Amino acid sequence: MMTITAFEDRPPESAQLTAYDERHFATYLRLLDADEEGADRREAVRIIFGVDPDREPERARIVHDSHLARARWMTQAGYRDLLRPRPQ
Repeated sequence: MMTITAFEDRPPESAQLTAYDERHFATYLRLLDADEEGADRREAVRIIFGVDPDREPERARIVHDSHLARARWMTQAGYRDLLRPRPQ
């Protein structure tokens, strides 16, 4: 069974890669995979985040949609920050 990393309901809104993004890189990949496979959003949020969409439907929607948007941003722009050399 996968461990669920602690998360915020919404990832940070930043034009730069954040420490939160780095901690949740695997989460973003899982979301992108689930979306690509056409997985039900409710099932994805239950499995990936451990949020029960029946008990917290609005929170489940916000968590899923905001993190999926951030995951997509990572594929379009954020990945560039991963390629930049880091100061030692």
